[in-house]
Amino acid sequence: MGPLEGIRVVEMGGIGPVPFAAMVLAGLGADVVRVERPGAAPVVASESRYNVALRDRTAIVLDLKTPLAVEAVLRLAAHSDAFLEGWRPGVAERLGIGPSACAERNPRLVYGRMTGWGQDGPLSGTAGHDINYIALTGVLDAIGRVGERPVPPLNLVGDFGGGGMLLALGVLAGILEARTSGVGQVIDAAMVDGAAQLAAGFYGYVADGTWSLQRGTNLLDSGAPFYDVYETSDGRHMAVGAIESRFYAELLRGLGIDGDSLPHQLDRTAWPELRRVFSEAFRTRSRAEWAEVFANRDACVTPVLSFGEAPRHEHSRFRDSYVEVDGIRQPAPAPRFSRTPASTTRPPRAAGADTPEILNKLGFDEQDIRRLRVN
Repeated sequence: MGPLEGIRVVEMGGIGPVPFAAMVLAGLGADVVRVERPGAAPVVASESRYNVALRDRTAIVLDLKTPLAVEAVLRLAAHSDAFLEGWRPGVAERLGIGPSACAERNPRLVYGRMTGWGQDGPLSGTAGHDINYIALTGVLDAIGRVGERPVPPLNLVGDFGGGGMLLALGVLAGILEARTSGVGQVIDAAMVDGAAQLAAGFYGYVADGTWSLQRGTNLLDSGAPFYDVYETSDGRHMAVGAIESRFYAELLRGLGIDGDSLPHQLDRTAWPELRRVFSEAFRTRSRAEWAEVFANRDACVTPVLSFGEAPRHEHSRFRDSYVEVDGIRQPAPAPRFSRTPASTTRPPRAAGADTPEILNKLGFDEQDIRRLRVN
């Protein structure tokens, strides 16, 4: 169940942003079929149940070098609302399952294409990963401490925020439009575009002179001592986001610091001194002790939790922000809907686990199903 119940999606197997987009759609109730190629390496080189991004869909393996397998994909497209692929430009066309071929079977199909560089442009045919895409957007250059190298923010900005989430949004917008026009379209979702869009506000700050191009010197990039991370006596960390004056005042009270003895919060020349004072204060107690001090204060101060700790936090437990599926603790679908709640009900399926059932529903006879089975 969920708000997307009744929406059908074909996902061509891959790694990174396309599986993430499909996971988001499936978690909201869409019926997603993942088509994997024979011998494809799993997202995680272990049991299928650890590939959390592949949850909540059925799985089929097809060798697209054979005409019968291509026909199977086109039949899936004919009965779907959306089609997701993350190959380099032109690959789907060469396989015989590009936008035109699918549109012949289903004119209302929304064809979502996920790439790093986009479907055209000087770099469109070249290889890359998250770090490369965000490098050309200004995002990577902006992340890191002053005087140090840029720090890759995992692969959250390119692959997931600027990639998979953008693809899911684009596909849903295309489905809505197709319901009005009766005609589908191609969605060109590029991680280089998505990462740039995530940074839109910062481009505005640069334009009006309020953001320095020197990383680690600004309000939100670890430059400000009241928006940073501090080590505690036990080697753990606390996150401080006390930007507004009222939160800053609570930060000082929690730390037991007399604000009258300090320079003004927004005096940038005094930021090194403020950082020294805050660092010394935080090192006097453990993370657990500071978490208790700030638990009931509006100071925007929280403990920095690991992936292992986050699901156990009382707020996460209260909101059921994490669920357990097949023994694996993982984030629950989001956002939340008041009338059509989303849920995670099925663990990741092994590649090809549903091949016979899916082919049968597509109208293939037993002989063809035997020919198509490759695992």
